[in-house]
Amino acid sequence: MSAQTTVRRGRWIEHWEPENPEFWASTGRRVANRNLVFSILAEHLGFSVWLLWSTVTVFLPAAGFAFSVDQLFWLVALPNLIGSVLRLPYTFAVATFGGRMWTVISAALLLVPTGMLAWCVSDPSTPYWMFVLAACTAGLGGGNFASSMANISFFFPDSRKGFALGLNAAGGNIGVAVVQLAVPLVISAGSGVHLAYAGLMWMPFVIIAGVCALFFMDSLTEARSDFRSYAASTRNRHTWVMSFLYIGTFGSFIGYSAALPLLINSTFPEAKAGYFAFLGALVGSLSRPIGGWLADRMGGGRVTLWTFLAMGAGVLGVVLGLAQHDFWLFLGSFLWLFITTGVGNGSTYRMIPAIFSAQFDDPATARRQAAAVIGIAGAVGALGGFLITRAFAMSVTAYGSLVPAFLVFLAFYGVCLAVTWWYYLRRRVFVRVPSLAHAGI
Repeated sequence: MSAQTTVRRGRWIEHWEPENPEFWASTGRRVANRNLVFSILAEHLGFSVWLLWSTVTVFLPAAGFAFSVDQLFWLVALPNLIGSVLRLPYTFAVATFGGRMWTVISAALLLVPTGMLAWCVSDPSTPYWMFVLAACTAGLGGGNFASSMANISFFFPDSRKGFALGLNAAGGNIGVAVVQLAVPLVISAGSGVHLAYAGLMWMPFVIIAGVCALFFMDSLTEARSDFRSYAASTRNRHTWVMSFLYIGTFGSFIGYSAALPLLINSTFPEAKAGYFAFLGALVGSLSRPIGGWLADRMGGGRVTLWTFLAMGAGVLGVVLGLAQHDFWLFLGSFLWLFITTGVGNGSTYRMIPAIFSAQFDDPATARRQAAAVIGIAGAVGALGGFLITRAFAMSVTAYGSLVPAFLVFLAFYGVCLAVTWWYYLRRRVFVRVPSLAHAGI
């Protein structure tokens, strides 16, 4: 078999055999790693723009925008909702435009939410509905994740998918930490608060990411997850099981990331949210590749099961911190929650290609099905971020406390743990479908 790629105009690669050791050693690894690097750059900026409002909302009251707590939570929640909806069409866009060109386009689209944010905060008389519209456009950044992950999943062999997907996702996820650290510093530069900088500061980097994707990334002809693949995946129960579990892991990560600055600001006003909020997204992002790495070696199902148990322990710590009004216990427990969501993100995504490799004899079909499920699970999981932020708002409005929301989350993690065991760790599952026992589940 040939160990060389066949490249045609537009940087389309027609010959791609990542499971062939000779091809991977001579050509595949180098090309795959190059595409991974620039995919991470673009996705990183997508996450930064997606979570812009999580930080900006904290400063709106001081800047003269008299919005209620519920209105502020809506500005935090809406990007999550729109981002989750956009993830499915973004995944299809890879098949339509190619991974390289869609990375260029999706990066350029980030200029819309950054520009709208800068315009809205420049005038104290800007109506609330304009802020809502601007927050919705930030959802464009959330769509980048699905297309990036689906595209990168085609470049790597199954044995390296867990770490590669975890690294790609972590590079994007860490954009949340960067925006929550950088925005407070930049908007406070000089005298006063300059909220417009929160949008303008990302524009040069967005342009750089698009140019780099244009000149250094490739598209694979094999990476064409057609509608037939998606239709077939919707009839597979594992698609919906994994989507449900991803609500528990990624939905928690993105929901907690979006809400934490407001939670600290409203519950512990004596603490400066800008100094601490970024830590959650940072540790959650850094732990994601660890989840993929552990899943490659121990099995994704086992890692995911223990992750949900650990997340439950984190929730109990947060509740105790709220009850005692102990900021350090609250923050430490939240950081533990973020670490475990990151590990769970990596392990659940590693389970997807393993499950479909076990179900299909044809590797190309398995990769297409897995890419389709990655898109669907990414969309459904991101919806969890919207639900979590709205749960916080409703809990505070109805009960004047965050504790009821956390108790609901605790019960949900218990259900996720049971579902993981039932579908992927029961001995009867391996008796009925023996291939799953050897698929890295």
